[in-house]
Amino acid sequence: MKVRYALTVVLALVLSIAAVPAGARPAQTPAERAREIATALAKDPLYVDPAYATGLPANLREPVRTRAKALGYPVYTIILPLTPSDTFEGKERNVITLVMDALRKPGLYVVVDGGGRFPWYEAKDVPQLDDKKLNSARQHALDDTGYDAGPTEVVARFYELLAGPALPAPTRTTTSNRGGTSRDGDDDSSGGMIAAGIFVAILALLVVLGLVIGRRRRNPAARKAFTIPPHVAATVAAERRRRLTKETTAELTQLGSDLAALPTVAGEGLRHQQLALDAHDAAGRVLDASRDLVDVVGAMVLLDQGRQEYDAARALAAGRKPVAVQPMCAFNPLHGRVSGRPTRVEADGNTLTLPLCADCKQALKHKNAPASLPGDDGPYWHGDDLWARTFFGAITDDLPAAVSRGEYRS
Repeated sequence: MKVRYALTVVLALVLSIAAVPAGARPAQTPAERAREIATALAKDPLYVDPAYATGLPANLREPVRTRAKALGYPVYTIILPLTPSDTFEGKERNVITLVMDALRKPGLYVVVDGGGRFPWYEAKDVPQLDDKKLNSARQHALDDTGYDAGPTEVVARFYELLAGPALPAPTRTTTSNRGGTSRDGDDDSSGGMIAAGIFVAILALLVVLGLVIGRRRRNPAARKAFTIPPHVAATVAAERRRRLTKETTAELTQLGSDLAALPTVAGEGLRHQQLALDAHDAAGRVLDASRDLVDVVGAMVLLDQGRQEYDAARALAAGRKPVAVQPMCAFNPLHGRVSGRPTRVEADGNTLTLPLCADCKQALKHKNAPASLPGDDGPYWHGDDLWARTFFGAITDDLPAAVSRGEYRS
């Protein structure tokens, strides 16, 4: 028994050392970051920072690739978050200069801050491009797309305009008096009648427009609903994932240390200790290979199970009865602990019994969809991974074992 306990402690220590997240790395210099982007551009001329991986799916990227390819000369597009405290000091010019120097290839280089919509560009050894054509196409692209357009929409329009004939510089339309003398009174009279007709037509148009606007204001359903632009939503999602990853990593390290310091246990306590070690190991694997927020939440759920098993082992070692703890909400573990008994959920002829928080229960009671953890295509459970198939372990009795078998990657 002592040998097994010693092996368990050693394993816990190893796991605690290995708990450093895979993404943790020393800060990069601007030149190193530029080389990293240049290497990616050599494989795919559209570089999208991982922070926008979910906010800019394939259907938003494809128009950029297609229209860039149609230009007939190399085009390198870079979409990444820029802030004054980042590697490039938040300046598009720094990105372009350093990436061009690292890639050392001719072409049109375009940089867009993923949180904005204004493309910055520089052409290197592309004789068919000049500043006048580039500036005009860029301005027209900004005018043609809405204020809430995302970066890919503006850039795709920019490339589309570059593929066409040269555009005039955008100017305000003004009316001018060209001067001149009429040759007879009939011309004056005719001109006056035409002017009067135009005035009446404009007045009628304004009246109709006023009626339409008034009707839209009286009808709330006709107003355009406010939506968060995709690039802003992507930034919010990336920051949310970053914070949760940091918190989950800290808990992973803490649980590893606690397991290593656990007093000698035997019998039922040893079983709980082993379950805690299994959950800790599974959480570390998931966190290291996490691809999105759903994976990070999966690691958080595993760690919560590990913490409960550790508490049970510790209580038994001290001669106390373990305290039962409610599981997390199956629709969205970030909602917290469940409320009351599990809930029967019926849909498409199937019945599930799931642990749900109070808000999700209320939503179902009123025939509304619960506020799910979002996945790639709507609620996370629309996916086909381990988290979707088991509702984060709510309908399986051994989530860590499934992770150990690699099922969470399917």
